Amino acid sequence: MGIHFVPILLNASKLVGVLATLSVTANTIAFIRFRKKFLEPLDNPLDESAEDLATFDTDKNEDDGGFFFGLATAPAHVEDDLHDAWLEFAENDTADSNPRPSQQPPKGSRSKGGIEEPTLQYTVTKKGMKSLKMAMEAISRGFERFSEKEEEEECHNVAAWHNAHHPEERLRFWSDPDTELRLAKDTGITVFRMGVDWTRIMPEEPINGIPNSVNRAALEHYRWIIERVHAYGMRVMLTLFHHSLPPWAAAYGGWKHEKTVNYFLEFTKIAVENFAQLVDYWVTFNEPHVFAMLTYCAGAWPGGHPDLLEVATAAMPQGVFNHVMHWMAVAHSKAFDLIHEFSKNSSLNARVGIAHHVSFMRPYGLFDVPGAVLSNTMTLFPYIDSISDKLDFLGINYYGQEVLSAPGLKLVGNDEYSESGRAVYPDGLYRMLLKFHERYKHLNLPFIITENGVSDATDLIRRPYILEHLLAVRAAMNKGVQVLGYLFWTTSDNWEWADGYGPKFGLVAVDRPNNLARIPRPSYFLFSEVVKTGKVTRQQREIAWNELQIAAAEGKTRPFYRAVNKLGLMYSGGLDIPIQRPLIQRDWRFNHYQLDGLKDPLSCTFRFVFAVFFWKRGGNRKLKKSSTEGYLDHNYSSITTKDRFIPSVGAEVNEENLQPAAV
Repeated sequence: MGIHFVPILLNASKLVGVLATLSVTANTIAFIRFRKKFLEPLDNPLDESAEDLATFDTDKNEDDGGFFFGLATAPAHVEDDLHDAWLEFAENDTADSNPRPSQQPPKGSRSKGGIEEPTLQYTVTKKGMKSLKMAMEAISRGFERFSEKEEEEECHNVAAWHNAHHPEERLRFWSDPDTELRLAKDTGITVFRMGVDWTRIMPEEPINGIPNSVNRAALEHYRWIIERVHAYGMRVMLTLFHHSLPPWAAAYGGWKHEKTVNYFLEFTKIAVENFAQLVDYWVTFNEPHVFAMLTYCAGAWPGGHPDLLEVATAAMPQGVFNHVMHWMAVAHSKAFDLIHEFSKNSSLNARVGIAHHVSFMRPYGLFDVPGAVLSNTMTLFPYIDSISDKLDFLGINYYGQEVLSAPGLKLVGNDEYSESGRAVYPDGLYRMLLKFHERYKHLNLPFIITENGVSDATDLIRRPYILEHLLAVRAAMNKGVQVLGYLFWTTSDNWEWADGYGPKFGLVAVDRPNNLARIPRPSYFLFSEVVKTGKVTRQQREIAWNELQIAAAEGKTRPFYRAVNKLGLMYSGGLDIPIQRPLIQRDWRFNHYQLDGLKDPLSCTFRFVFAVFFWKRGGNRKLKKSSTEGYLDHNYSSITTKDRFIPSVGAEVNEENLQPAAV
C-alpha cells in the first residue's frame, strides 16, 4: 500500500519545488525592480572638500528664489488647558480606569552585550481581548492582531505620560507662548509653524448651528498668539488638522463619514476669516495617511475604535483606510478652494498645501519585498495624486528609514536609531525629494521640508543629523528640486503622541519638575549658527561627526523607547521607562551610507555560495558587478576604530574638535 504513495510524494515534492522556485524568482525580480527604483547609487552634486558644503540664500524672499528656516510644533504637543482627544486618551487607560504612575521598568531579557531589551508590550482593550500592536509602516504601521487571552496587564494608551510631572500642562504654550517663541526667535528662523486645535474652537458638534458651537474667546486668544509670533519677527505657517479629531466627531465615526468634511470646512472658514491676514502658509492636513492608519486601521490613536473586520480588511481597496483617505482628500480640496476664494476677495496671497509623511522603506529579506512595495504603493503617492491640482506647495515630513521584516519593522543592529525607532538615513530625504520632483515636476510644484528631526536626549546624534539632512536638501536643490524652506521638529521636548514624554525631539530640554525650565542643548546653538549664516560648513560637520563617533567608540549608550521582541521586531507601543541602546559606529552621513544586502537566510546563503565560487575561480581578483549581485550585495562592515571614522575630507580627531560649533 505504501508503494502507491511514493509517486504521490514525489509529485508533491516536485510541485513544492516548482512553487518555491517560482516564489524565489518572483521575489528576486521584484527586488531587482525595487532596487532600480529606490536603491540606485547616489549621484552627489556636493563638493565635500569645500569649506562651505552647502549655502542657502536666506536674504531673498521665496518668490525670488530665496530659502527660509523654521521650527514646527502642534497644539496637542504644547498647549495647556486643552481638553482634547489626546488628553482623554491618556487619562482613560484601557487597562486601568484609575491610572497609577508607572514605578517599574518593563520586564526584559538581557542580551549578550548587557543591553536590557523588554519583552513584548501589550495594550489590553478589555477583559479577555488582547490587542498586539505591530508597528508596520508597511500596510498599516500599526494593525492590531486580536487574540483571546484571559489575562490583564497594566499598560497605558500613552506611554511615559503618567510618570511625567504634570503631563496635562504640556508646554503651557496656551497660557505662556512667549517662552517658546523667544527661543524660536533667538535661533534666527523666519517661519514658525503652529496649529489651531479644532476641539478648542468647536468644543461641541454644531448640530444647533455654527454660531452656537464656536468658542469665540478661543479664537481671540489664538489670534493673540499669532500676533505674538509676528511681534517676534516670524511669519506663520498654520496647520488646521494635526492628528487631533474632536471627541464629538470620533463619537459618530469621524472621517469615515462625509459630514465630517462639512464640519471641517466650517472650521476652516472660521479660521480663515479670523487669521487669514496673519498667515503666510496654510497646511490643511498633517500626515493624513499616518492618522488614518494609526486611528482607523490600528486603533493605536484616539478616535478610531476599529472592529476586527475593519482591521482585517483595512488595506483592501474598499477598506477603511482608502475610505477615510478619500474623505480627507475631498476635505483638503474644498478647503483649498475656500482659502483661495477668501484670500482673493481680501487681496491676500495665500499658499495652501499639506504636510505629507515620507519614510524610506526597504525590505530586510527577499520575501519582505512585496510588503515594502505594498507600503510604498499605499502611502507615497496616492493621496498626493488625488489632490495634486489643489496644492501650492507640498510639505515633506521626513524622519528616517524603516526596514520591513515579515509582519513588522526590524531593528537592524548596525543602524543608528532615534529614541522612537526610526533609523537615521539622510540619503533617504535626498532620494525621496528626487522621486517626488520627478513625479510632479509637470505641475512646477515647490517643496517645503515641513518636519525633520530626531529624538535624542544625548544630543550627540542630533547635531550631525541636522547637518547631514541639510546637505541632502542642498544636494536635491542642486539637482533641480525647488525647495522653499526647512522646518526642524521641534523647539522644546514635548508630548509625542502615544509615546508621551519619552522621546526627546527638542533642541531645548525641559525640566518638568522645575517649572518647565528650558535648557538649550548644543544642537540649539549649532542650528542657530546654520540659520543665521545660511551655511553648513566642513568644520561644523567634522566636529559634530567626530564627537558622535568618539562617544560610540567609548561604548556610550542612549535611551530607546521602543519595545523589541526576540526576533528584533519593534512594536508600536512606547515604553514608560526606556531601555539603553549603544551608539552605533557606522558612517550614516549623507552620501556615505552603504546599504546592506538582503539579510534573510536564503540571500545570505546565496551570497556565501557566490563568494566562494568566485573566490575559487578568481582568487583575490576584484569581482565585477553582475546582474545576480543586484540582490546579493555584500554586507558592509561598520567603522570600528578612531582612525577609520576620520571624515574623508581629512579632519583629525582631537580635543579641540570636540566642542559644539557655536558654544
